[in-house]
Amino acid sequence: MSRTCTAIVLGALAATLPPAAAAEETAEQAVAPAVAPDAVRGAAVPAAEEPSEPPPPPLDVLERRPGTGEGLLFVGPQKNPGRVGPPGEEPPPEAGRGPQILDDRGRPVWYHRIPQNEYVADFRVQEYRGRKVLTWWQGRSDSAGLGEGVGYIADENYDIIATVRSPDPEQSIDLHEFRLTPQGTALVVSYQQRPYDLTPVGGPADGDVLESVVWELDLATGEPLLEWRSLDHVPLQESDERPTGRAGTRPFDYLHTNSVSLDTDGDLLVSAVGTSTVYKLDRETGEIVWRLGGKNSDFRLGAGARTIAQHDVVAVGDGTYRMFDNQNLHSDGYESRVAWLRIDPRRGTAELERQLVHPDRVSTAVTGGSQGLPSGNTLVGWGSAGRISEFDAAGRLVFDAVFPEEYGSYRTYRDEWEGEPGTAPEVRIDGASGDAHAVWNGATEVAAWRVLAGDARDGLRPVAREPWDGLDTDVDLPADAADAAYVQAEALDADGEVIGASAVTETRAG
Repeated sequence: MSRTCTAIVLGALAATLPPAAAAEETAEQAVAPAVAPDAVRGAAVPAAEEPSEPPPPPLDVLERRPGTGEGLLFVGPQKNPGRVGPPGEEPPPEAGRGPQILDDRGRPVWYHRIPQNEYVADFRVQEYRGRKVLTWWQGRSDSAGLGEGVGYIADENYDIIATVRSPDPEQSIDLHEFRLTPQGTALVVSYQQRPYDLTPVGGPADGDVLESVVWELDLATGEPLLEWRSLDHVPLQESDERPTGRAGTRPFDYLHTNSVSLDTDGDLLVSAVGTSTVYKLDRETGEIVWRLGGKNSDFRLGAGARTIAQHDVVAVGDGTYRMFDNQNLHSDGYESRVAWLRIDPRRGTAELERQLVHPDRVSTAVTGGSQGLPSGNTLVGWGSAGRISEFDAAGRLVFDAVFPEEYGSYRTYRDEWEGEPGTAPEVRIDGASGDAHAVWNGATEVAAWRVLAGDARDGLRPVAREPWDGLDTDVDLPADAADAAYVQAEALDADGEVIGASAVTETRAG
Protein backbone atom coordinates (compact mmCIF):
# COMPACT_ATOMS: atom_id res chain seq x y z
CA MET A 1 0.00 0.00 0.00
CA SER A 2 1.22 3.50 -0.75
CA ARG A 3 1.86 5.93 2.09
CA THR A 4 -0.91 8.12 0.64
CA CYS A 5 -3.51 5.37 0.82
CA THR A 6 -2.46 4.46 4.34
CA ALA A 7 -2.74 8.08 5.42
CA ILE A 8 -6.23 8.42 3.95
CA VAL A 9 -7.58 5.30 5.60
CA LEU A 10 -6.01 5.99 9.00
CA GLY A 11 -7.04 9.62 8.88
CA ALA A 12 -10.63 8.67 8.14
CA LEU A 13 -10.97 6.32 11.08
CA ALA A 14 -13.51 7.72 13.50
CA ALA A 15 -13.18 6.90 17.17
CA THR A 16 -15.42 4.23 18.62
CA LEU A 17 -15.33 6.48 21.67
CA PRO A 18 -16.74 9.96 22.24
CA PRO A 19 -14.29 12.86 22.02
CA ALA A 20 -13.57 14.43 25.39
CA ALA A 21 -14.77 18.00 25.58
CA ALA A 22 -12.69 18.09 28.70
CA ALA A 23 -12.54 21.80 29.26
CA GLU A 24 -16.31 22.15 29.00
CA GLU A 25 -17.36 19.49 31.54
CA THR A 26 -20.23 20.68 33.73
CA ALA A 27 -20.13 20.79 37.50
CA GLU A 28 -22.88 18.16 37.64
CA GLN A 29 -20.66 15.72 35.72
CA ALA A 30 -17.55 16.39 37.76
CA VAL A 31 -18.26 14.16 40.72
CA ALA A 32 -17.84 10.49 39.87
CA PRO A 33 -16.97 7.93 37.22
CA ALA A 34 -19.82 7.64 34.72
CA VAL A 35 -20.71 4.84 32.33
CA ALA A 36 -20.79 6.07 28.74
CA PRO A 37 -24.33 6.32 27.27
CA ASP A 38 -25.42 3.65 24.80
CA ALA A 39 -25.63 6.26 22.05
CA VAL A 40 -21.85 6.49 21.81
CA ARG A 41 -20.95 2.83 22.22
CA GLY A 42 -19.67 1.03 19.15
CA ALA A 43 -19.99 3.92 16.70
CA ALA A 44 -19.29 2.92 13.10
CA VAL A 45 -16.08 3.67 11.19
CA PRO A 46 -16.77 5.97 8.22
CA ALA A 47 -15.87 5.11 4.65
CA ALA A 48 -12.49 6.18 3.31
CA GLU A 49 -14.12 8.46 0.76
CA GLU A 50 -15.39 10.77 3.52
CA PRO A 51 -13.31 13.88 4.35
CA SER A 52 -10.39 12.76 6.44
CA GLU A 53 -8.54 14.24 9.36
CA PRO A 54 -4.72 14.12 9.40
CA PRO A 55 -3.31 10.62 10.04
CA PRO A 56 -1.29 9.98 13.23
CA PRO A 57 2.50 10.34 13.09
CA PRO A 58 4.22 7.08 12.09
CA LEU A 59 6.70 5.27 14.31
CA ASP A 60 9.93 4.42 12.49
CA VAL A 61 11.49 1.28 13.99
CA LEU A 62 15.27 1.61 13.85
CA GLU A 63 16.28 -1.57 15.65
CA ARG A 64 14.46 -4.74 16.68
CA ARG A 65 16.50 -7.60 18.10
CA PRO A 66 15.51 -10.92 19.69
CA GLY A 67 14.73 -10.57 23.38
CA THR A 68 12.19 -7.76 23.35
CA GLY A 69 9.39 -8.03 25.87
CA GLU A 70 5.98 -9.50 25.13
CA GLY A 71 3.06 -7.31 24.22
CA LEU A 72 2.15 -4.21 22.25
CA LEU A 73 3.22 -0.59 22.55
CA PHE A 74 0.88 2.07 23.96
CA VAL A 75 1.61 5.63 22.88
CA GLY A 76 -0.03 9.04 22.58
CA PRO A 77 2.10 10.92 20.06
CA GLN A 78 1.48 14.55 19.18
CA LYS A 79 3.46 17.64 18.36
CA ASN A 80 5.34 18.94 21.37
CA PRO A 81 3.67 22.08 22.82
CA GLY A 82 5.43 25.28 21.91
CA ARG A 83 7.59 23.73 19.17
CA VAL A 84 7.77 25.80 15.97
CA GLY A 85 9.81 25.56 12.81
CA PRO A 86 12.47 27.98 11.51
CA PRO A 87 11.37 31.63 11.12
CA GLY A 88 9.62 32.28 7.83
CA GLU A 89 9.20 28.60 7.03
CA GLU A 90 5.70 27.22 6.54
CA PRO A 91 5.19 24.49 9.16
CA PRO A 92 4.17 21.06 7.84
CA PRO A 93 0.59 19.92 8.47
CA GLU A 94 0.22 18.57 11.97
CA ALA A 95 -0.41 14.84 12.27
CA GLY A 96 -3.56 13.45 13.82
CA ARG A 97 -3.80 13.13 17.58
CA GLY A 98 -4.97 10.31 19.79
CA PRO A 99 -3.94 7.17 21.66
CA GLN A 100 -2.47 4.38 19.55
CA ILE A 101 -1.62 0.73 20.05
CA LEU A 102 1.33 -0.36 17.88
CA ASP A 103 3.23 -3.58 17.30
CA ASP A 104 7.02 -3.89 17.28
CA ARG A 105 7.17 -3.03 13.60
CA GLY A 106 5.38 0.25 14.22
CA ARG A 107 2.16 -0.99 12.65
CA PRO A 108 -1.02 0.43 14.18
CA VAL A 109 -3.41 -2.00 15.86
CA TRP A 110 -5.81 0.62 17.25
CA TYR A 111 -6.14 4.36 16.78
CA HIS A 112 -8.64 6.65 18.50
CA ARG A 113 -8.68 10.04 16.81
CA ILE A 114 -9.30 13.01 19.09
CA PRO A 115 -9.90 16.68 18.23
CA GLN A 116 -6.80 18.49 16.97
CA ASN A 117 -7.06 21.05 19.78
CA GLU A 118 -6.85 18.36 22.46
CA TYR A 119 -4.03 16.35 23.95
CA VAL A 120 -3.68 12.78 25.17
CA ALA A 121 -1.35 11.53 27.90
CA ASP A 122 -0.53 8.46 29.97
CA PHE A 123 -2.20 5.91 27.65
CA ARG A 124 -1.72 2.41 29.07
CA VAL A 125 -3.20 -0.87 30.28
CA GLN A 126 -4.31 -0.89 33.93
CA GLU A 127 -6.62 -2.99 36.08
CA TYR A 128 -10.12 -1.85 37.03
CA ARG A 129 -12.53 -4.01 39.02
CA GLY A 130 -10.49 -7.13 38.36
CA ARG A 131 -10.17 -6.74 34.58
CA LYS A 132 -7.66 -5.28 32.19
CA VAL A 133 -8.70 -1.91 30.77
CA LEU A 134 -7.26 0.92 28.73
CA THR A 135 -6.83 4.26 30.46
CA TRP A 136 -5.72 7.68 29.34
CA TRP A 137 -6.01 11.38 30.11
CA GLN A 138 -7.52 13.66 27.46
CA GLY A 139 -8.09 17.39 27.40
CA ARG A 140 -6.51 20.77 26.70
CA SER A 141 -2.86 21.60 27.32
CA ASP A 142 -0.85 24.81 27.08
CA SER A 143 2.75 25.47 26.08
CA ALA A 144 3.80 25.33 29.74
CA GLY A 145 2.74 21.68 29.94
CA LEU A 146 -0.33 22.23 32.11
CA GLY A 147 -3.60 20.51 31.29
CA GLU A 148 -7.31 20.54 32.01
CA GLY A 149 -9.06 17.30 31.21
CA VAL A 150 -10.63 13.97 32.09
CA GLY A 151 -9.43 10.45 32.78
CA TYR A 152 -11.00 7.74 30.60
CA ILE A 153 -11.35 4.01 31.21
CA ALA A 154 -12.27 1.74 28.28
CA ASP A 155 -12.87 -2.01 28.11
CA GLU A 156 -11.66 -4.66 25.66
CA ASN A 157 -14.41 -3.60 23.24
CA TYR A 158 -13.02 -0.04 23.29
CA ASP A 159 -16.17 1.23 24.95
CA ILE A 160 -15.77 3.84 27.68
CA ILE A 161 -16.97 2.33 30.95
CA ALA A 162 -15.95 5.12 33.34
CA THR A 163 -14.68 8.68 33.38
CA VAL A 164 -12.74 10.28 36.21
CA ARG A 165 -13.01 14.02 36.79
CA SER A 166 -11.93 16.54 39.36
CA PRO A 167 -13.89 16.43 42.64
CA ASP A 168 -13.77 20.23 42.57
CA PRO A 169 -16.15 21.61 39.90
CA GLU A 170 -13.96 24.71 39.63
CA GLN A 171 -10.87 22.68 38.74
CA SER A 172 -9.77 19.99 36.28
CA ILE A 173 -7.48 16.98 36.36
CA ASP A 174 -4.04 17.68 34.92
CA LEU A 175 -2.34 15.51 32.30
CA HIS A 176 0.64 14.43 34.40
CA GLU A 177 -0.87 11.43 36.20
CA PHE A 178 -3.79 9.04 35.91
CA ARG A 179 -2.85 5.96 37.91
CA LEU A 180 -5.27 3.32 39.21
CA THR A 181 -4.45 1.51 42.45
CA PRO A 182 -5.29 -2.00 43.71
CA GLN A 183 -7.51 -0.36 46.33
CA GLY A 184 -10.00 0.89 43.73
CA THR A 185 -8.74 4.46 43.69
CA ALA A 186 -7.15 6.82 41.18
CA LEU A 187 -4.12 9.03 41.78
CA VAL A 188 -4.40 12.33 39.90
CA VAL A 189 -2.99 15.85 40.07
CA SER A 190 -4.26 19.37 39.48
CA TYR A 191 -2.73 22.84 39.27
CA GLN A 192 -4.66 25.65 40.94
CA GLN A 193 -3.85 29.34 40.63
CA ARG A 194 -3.92 31.31 43.89
CA PRO A 195 -3.07 34.91 44.90
CA TYR A 196 0.18 34.73 46.86
CA ASP A 197 2.99 36.87 48.22
CA LEU A 198 5.99 36.10 46.01
CA THR A 199 8.45 38.48 47.66
CA PRO A 200 10.40 35.61 49.34
CA VAL A 201 11.48 34.51 45.84
CA GLY A 202 11.89 37.93 44.24
CA GLY A 203 8.35 38.36 42.95
CA PRO A 204 5.57 40.85 43.73
CA ALA A 205 3.61 40.83 46.97
CA ASP A 206 0.38 40.61 44.99
CA GLY A 207 1.52 37.80 42.71
CA ASP A 208 -0.05 34.48 41.80
CA VAL A 209 1.22 30.97 42.36
CA LEU A 210 0.28 27.64 40.81
CA GLU A 211 -0.29 25.23 43.65
CA SER A 212 0.14 21.52 42.98
CA VAL A 213 -2.75 19.43 44.28
CA VAL A 214 -2.67 15.63 44.59
CA TRP A 215 -5.91 13.70 44.94
CA GLU A 216 -6.58 10.06 45.67
CA LEU A 217 -10.12 9.51 44.40
CA ASP A 218 -12.49 6.67 45.23
CA LEU A 219 -13.43 5.21 41.83
CA ALA A 220 -16.81 4.06 43.14
CA THR A 221 -17.93 7.49 44.35
CA GLY A 222 -15.54 10.06 42.89
CA GLU A 223 -14.91 11.38 46.40
CA PRO A 224 -11.35 12.34 47.44
CA LEU A 225 -9.82 10.11 50.09
CA LEU A 226 -6.79 12.39 50.22
CA GLU A 227 -6.26 15.98 49.12
CA TRP A 228 -2.67 17.18 49.36
CA ARG A 229 -1.94 20.84 48.70
CA SER A 230 1.69 21.71 48.12
CA LEU A 231 1.65 25.15 49.77
CA ASP A 232 0.71 23.50 53.07
CA HIS A 233 3.92 21.45 52.96
CA VAL A 234 6.49 22.85 50.50
CA PRO A 235 7.59 26.53 50.75
CA LEU A 236 8.28 28.65 47.69
CA GLN A 237 11.95 28.96 48.63
CA GLU A 238 12.43 25.23 48.00
CA SER A 239 11.90 25.77 44.28
CA ASP A 240 14.75 26.01 41.79
CA GLU A 241 12.56 28.30 39.68
CA ARG A 242 11.83 31.99 40.01
CA PRO A 243 8.80 34.08 38.99
CA THR A 244 8.84 35.02 35.30
CA GLY A 245 7.14 37.53 33.06
CA ARG A 246 7.05 41.30 33.42
CA ALA A 247 7.61 42.03 37.11
CA GLY A 248 6.90 38.40 37.88
CA THR A 249 3.27 38.72 36.81
CA ARG A 250 2.86 35.21 35.39
CA PRO A 251 1.54 32.59 37.82
CA PHE A 252 4.58 31.07 39.52
CA ASP A 253 4.65 27.32 38.84
CA TYR A 254 7.03 26.65 41.69
CA LEU A 255 6.62 22.89 42.14
CA HIS A 256 5.14 21.34 38.97
CA THR A 257 4.18 17.87 40.19
CA ASN A 258 4.60 15.35 37.37
CA SER A 259 3.98 11.88 38.84
CA VAL A 260 2.26 10.18 41.77
CA SER A 261 2.69 6.50 42.57
CA LEU A 262 2.57 4.05 45.47
CA ASP A 263 5.59 3.13 47.55
CA THR A 264 5.94 -0.51 48.57
CA ASP A 265 4.49 0.29 52.01
CA GLY A 266 1.42 1.98 50.52
CA ASP A 267 2.49 5.58 51.03
CA LEU A 268 2.64 8.00 48.10
CA LEU A 269 5.61 9.09 46.00
CA VAL A 270 5.29 12.53 44.44
CA SER A 271 7.80 13.78 41.87
CA ALA A 272 8.27 17.52 41.31
CA VAL A 273 10.21 19.21 38.52
CA GLY A 274 10.42 22.62 40.16
CA THR A 275 12.42 21.30 43.10
CA SER A 276 14.01 18.20 41.48
CA THR A 277 12.73 16.34 44.52
CA VAL A 278 10.85 13.13 45.23
CA TYR A 279 8.49 13.51 48.19
CA LYS A 280 7.25 10.53 50.15
CA LEU A 281 3.83 11.35 51.65
CA ASP A 282 1.95 9.64 54.43
CA ARG A 283 -1.10 8.32 52.58
CA GLU A 284 -3.44 9.04 55.50
CA THR A 285 -2.28 12.50 56.61
CA GLY A 286 -0.42 13.89 53.60
CA GLU A 287 2.56 14.80 55.78
CA ILE A 288 5.97 14.57 54.12
CA VAL A 289 7.86 11.50 55.36
CA TRP A 290 11.08 12.31 53.51
CA ARG A 291 12.57 14.26 50.62
CA LEU A 292 14.92 12.68 48.09
CA GLY A 293 16.99 15.21 46.15
CA GLY A 294 16.67 18.97 45.88
CA LYS A 295 17.72 21.68 48.31
CA ASN A 296 16.31 20.00 51.42
CA SER A 297 17.06 16.34 50.76
CA ASP A 298 16.85 14.04 53.77
CA PHE A 299 19.49 11.84 52.16
CA ARG A 300 23.13 12.49 51.33
CA LEU A 301 23.46 11.85 47.62
CA GLY A 302 26.28 9.60 46.47
CA ALA A 303 28.17 9.93 43.19
CA GLY A 304 25.77 10.22 40.26
CA ALA A 305 22.67 10.21 42.48
CA ARG A 306 21.61 13.79 41.83
CA THR A 307 18.58 14.01 39.53
CA ILE A 308 17.36 17.08 37.68
CA ALA A 309 13.71 17.59 36.67
CA GLN A 310 12.97 13.87 37.02
CA HIS A 311 9.70 12.24 35.91
CA ASP A 312 7.77 9.02 36.50
CA VAL A 313 9.15 7.89 39.87
CA VAL A 314 8.20 4.36 40.95
CA ALA A 315 9.25 2.04 43.77
CA VAL A 316 10.81 -1.25 42.69
CA GLY A 317 11.42 -2.73 46.16
CA ASP A 318 14.19 -3.00 48.73
CA GLY A 319 14.42 0.78 49.11
CA THR A 320 15.11 1.30 45.41
CA TYR A 321 13.33 3.83 43.20
CA ARG A 322 13.41 3.98 39.41
CA MET A 323 12.89 7.31 37.68
CA PHE A 324 13.30 9.00 34.34
CA ASP A 325 15.97 11.61 35.00
CA ASN A 326 15.77 14.34 32.38
CA GLN A 327 19.00 15.96 33.63
CA ASN A 328 18.05 19.13 31.78
CA LEU A 329 19.85 22.23 32.95
CA HIS A 330 17.93 24.48 30.54
CA SER A 331 20.94 24.26 28.24
CA ASP A 332 22.46 22.04 25.57
CA GLY A 333 24.97 19.29 26.26
CA TYR A 334 23.04 17.13 28.70
CA GLU A 335 21.87 13.54 28.34
CA SER A 336 18.83 11.99 29.94
CA ARG A 337 18.76 8.61 31.63
CA VAL A 338 16.78 6.11 33.64
CA ALA A 339 18.23 6.00 37.15
CA TRP A 340 17.77 3.54 40.01
CA LEU A 341 18.45 5.17 43.39
CA ARG A 342 18.66 3.11 46.56
CA ILE A 343 18.08 4.81 49.89
CA ASP A 344 19.20 3.81 53.36
CA PRO A 345 16.94 5.68 55.83
CA ARG A 346 19.02 4.57 58.81
CA ARG A 347 22.25 5.99 57.40
CA GLY A 348 20.52 8.80 55.55
CA THR A 349 22.16 8.02 52.22
CA ALA A 350 21.02 7.61 48.62
CA GLU A 351 23.23 5.81 46.10
CA LEU A 352 23.01 5.35 42.35
CA GLU A 353 22.47 1.63 41.88
CA ARG A 354 22.38 1.59 38.07
CA GLN A 355 21.44 3.72 35.10
CA LEU A 356 20.51 3.45 31.43
CA VAL A 357 21.67 6.01 28.88
CA HIS A 358 20.81 5.77 25.20
CA PRO A 359 23.80 4.97 22.96
CA ASP A 360 22.96 8.14 21.00
CA ARG A 361 22.99 10.20 24.22
CA VAL A 362 19.35 11.20 23.83
CA SER A 363 18.39 14.42 25.61
CA THR A 364 14.79 14.92 26.72
CA ALA A 365 13.83 18.46 27.61
CA VAL A 366 10.47 17.55 29.17
CA THR A 367 8.35 14.49 29.99
CA GLY A 368 9.54 10.88 29.70
CA GLY A 369 9.15 7.67 31.65
CA SER A 370 10.23 4.06 32.06
CA GLN A 371 8.60 0.70 32.68
CA GLY A 372 10.00 -2.48 34.18
CA LEU A 373 8.85 -5.47 32.13
CA PRO A 374 8.22 -9.05 33.39
CA SER A 375 11.17 -10.25 31.29
CA GLY A 376 13.56 -8.05 33.25
CA ASN A 377 13.81 -5.58 30.38
CA THR A 378 13.24 -1.86 30.78
CA LEU A 379 11.14 0.12 28.32
CA VAL A 380 12.02 3.80 28.03
CA GLY A 381 9.84 6.50 26.52
CA TRP A 382 12.05 9.50 25.89
CA GLY A 383 9.14 11.93 26.08
CA SER A 384 9.53 15.08 24.01
CA ALA A 385 12.58 13.58 22.26
CA GLY A 386 10.18 11.27 20.41
CA ARG A 387 12.21 8.10 20.99
CA ILE A 388 11.15 4.69 22.33
CA SER A 389 13.79 2.20 23.47
CA GLU A 390 13.95 -1.12 25.24
CA PHE A 391 16.98 -2.48 27.10
CA ASP A 392 17.52 -6.02 28.32
CA ALA A 393 18.56 -6.86 31.88
CA ALA A 394 22.22 -6.48 30.90
CA GLY A 395 21.62 -2.98 29.55
CA ARG A 396 21.79 -3.92 25.85
CA LEU A 397 19.54 -2.04 23.46
CA VAL A 398 17.08 -4.53 21.92
CA PHE A 399 14.47 -2.15 20.49
CA ASP A 400 14.67 1.41 19.25
CA ALA A 401 12.15 3.54 17.38
CA VAL A 402 11.45 7.20 16.72
CA PHE A 403 8.55 9.46 15.83
CA PRO A 404 8.95 12.28 13.29
CA GLU A 405 10.87 15.35 14.44
CA GLU A 406 9.02 17.56 16.92
CA TYR A 407 6.65 14.75 17.94
CA GLY A 408 6.75 12.99 21.28
CA SER A 409 4.67 10.77 23.55
CA TYR A 410 4.23 11.83 27.18
CA ARG A 411 4.91 8.28 28.34
CA THR A 412 5.18 4.92 26.55
CA TYR A 413 4.18 1.49 27.81
CA ARG A 414 4.37 -2.13 26.69
CA ASP A 415 1.72 -4.63 27.76
CA GLU A 416 -0.23 -7.64 26.59
CA TRP A 417 -3.71 -6.77 25.41
CA GLU A 418 -6.57 -8.60 23.72
CA GLY A 419 -8.94 -6.23 21.99
CA GLU A 420 -12.35 -7.31 20.69
CA PRO A 421 -13.93 -4.29 18.98
CA GLY A 422 -17.69 -4.02 19.15
CA THR A 423 -17.75 -2.94 15.50
CA ALA A 424 -17.48 -5.27 12.50
CA PRO A 425 -14.54 -5.32 10.08
CA GLU A 426 -14.73 -3.14 6.98
CA VAL A 427 -13.51 -3.57 3.44
CA ARG A 428 -12.84 -0.80 0.95
CA ILE A 429 -11.70 -0.85 -2.66
CA ASP A 430 -9.01 1.60 -3.73
CA GLY A 431 -10.36 3.18 -6.91
CA ALA A 432 -6.87 3.88 -8.23
CA SER A 433 -5.14 0.54 -7.67
CA GLY A 434 -8.10 -1.79 -7.41
CA ASP A 435 -6.68 -3.24 -4.19
CA ALA A 436 -8.88 -4.11 -1.24
CA HIS A 437 -8.26 -2.53 2.15
CA ALA A 438 -9.32 -4.59 5.16
CA VAL A 439 -9.75 -2.71 8.44
CA TRP A 440 -10.78 -3.80 11.93
CA ASN A 441 -9.75 -1.10 14.35
CA GLY A 442 -8.43 -2.64 17.58
CA ALA A 443 -8.77 -6.35 16.76
CA THR A 444 -5.63 -7.97 18.16
CA GLU A 445 -6.23 -11.60 17.15
CA VAL A 446 -6.34 -11.13 13.37
CA ALA A 447 -3.55 -13.10 11.68
CA ALA A 448 -4.75 -12.82 8.07
CA TRP A 449 -7.47 -11.47 5.83
CA ARG A 450 -9.43 -13.40 3.22
CA VAL A 451 -11.30 -11.43 0.57
CA LEU A 452 -14.32 -12.86 -1.22
CA ALA A 453 -15.73 -11.40 -4.43
CA GLY A 454 -18.50 -12.05 -6.94
CA ASP A 455 -21.22 -10.55 -9.09
CA ALA A 456 -24.04 -11.50 -6.72
CA ARG A 457 -24.34 -10.97 -2.98
CA ASP A 458 -25.03 -14.65 -2.43
CA GLY A 459 -22.42 -15.84 -4.89
CA LEU A 460 -19.12 -14.75 -3.37
CA ARG A 461 -15.98 -16.87 -3.60
CA PRO A 462 -12.52 -16.53 -2.01
CA VAL A 463 -10.19 -14.63 -4.35
CA ALA A 464 -7.28 -13.47 -2.17
CA ARG A 465 -5.63 -13.94 1.19
CA GLU A 466 -3.08 -11.68 2.86
CA PRO A 467 -1.29 -11.77 6.25
CA TRP A 468 -2.38 -9.03 8.64
CA ASP A 469 -0.17 -6.01 8.04
CA GLY A 470 -1.48 -3.37 10.37
CA LEU A 471 -4.79 -1.75 11.12
CA ASP A 472 -5.28 -1.15 7.38
CA THR A 473 -4.08 -4.21 5.41
CA ASP A 474 -3.68 -3.92 1.64
CA VAL A 475 -4.96 -7.04 -0.17
CA ASP A 476 -3.89 -7.37 -3.81
CA LEU A 477 -6.84 -8.70 -5.82
CA PRO A 478 -6.32 -10.91 -8.89
CA ALA A 479 -7.28 -9.53 -12.28
CA ASP A 480 -10.36 -11.73 -12.60
CA ALA A 481 -11.77 -10.26 -9.38
CA ALA A 482 -11.09 -6.63 -10.19
CA ASP A 483 -14.46 -6.14 -11.87
CA ALA A 484 -16.53 -8.01 -9.26
CA ALA A 485 -19.69 -6.22 -8.17
CA TYR A 486 -19.42 -7.22 -4.50
CA VAL A 487 -16.65 -7.93 -2.01
CA GLN A 488 -16.41 -9.08 1.59
CA ALA A 489 -13.45 -9.40 3.96
CA GLU A 490 -13.10 -12.17 6.54
CA ALA A 491 -10.72 -11.84 9.50
CA LEU A 492 -8.85 -15.07 10.27
CA ASP A 493 -7.08 -16.00 13.49
CA ALA A 494 -3.79 -17.90 13.76
CA ASP A 495 -5.65 -21.20 13.22
CA GLY A 496 -7.34 -19.94 10.08
CA GLU A 497 -10.74 -19.67 11.73
CA VAL A 498 -13.06 -16.81 10.81
CA ILE A 499 -13.40 -14.44 13.79
CA GLY A 500 -15.14 -11.58 12.03
CA ALA A 501 -16.50 -10.55 8.66
CA SER A 502 -17.36 -7.28 7.00
CA ALA A 503 -20.68 -6.55 5.40
CA VAL A 504 -20.98 -7.54 1.76
CA THR A 505 -19.95 -4.31 0.05
CA GLU A 506 -20.88 -3.11 -3.41
CA THR A 507 -17.88 -1.92 -5.42
CA ARG A 508 -17.71 0.89 -7.94
CA ALA A 509 -17.67 -1.81 -10.62
CA GLY A 510 -21.12 -2.87 -9.44
